[in-house]
Amino acid sequence: MDEDDNTIIDAAAEQVVELGNRMLEADDEADSWDVADGLLAGAVQFWLYSRQPCDDPRCENCAEVSTAELRMRKLIEETRRCAEESSYYETPFDMNVGRA
Repeated sequence: MDEDDNTIIDAAAEQVVELGNRMLEADDEADSWDVADGLLAGAVQFWLYSRQPCDDPRCENCAEVSTAELRMRKLIEETRRCAEESSYYETPFDMNVGRA
């Protein structure tokens, strides 16, 4: 992945966060968890759409996403990486945080 890819990824992520914030600001009754679930559902749909293999069953470029199970595995790996890199991954209020 080169710097241009990171710029695109960062911009897309920022726009999703901004969309969620706008949705919450526009509707006082909106629940942040519902908005987040909807944004995640849309992101998963787009990700799966973008990872459809081509029509060549021997395509080396599509090998890692050539079955539904492989796509799901890749999606979970990428989701885990994104979550663990997030500044919100761990909070001071997590149950497993030590208390002095």
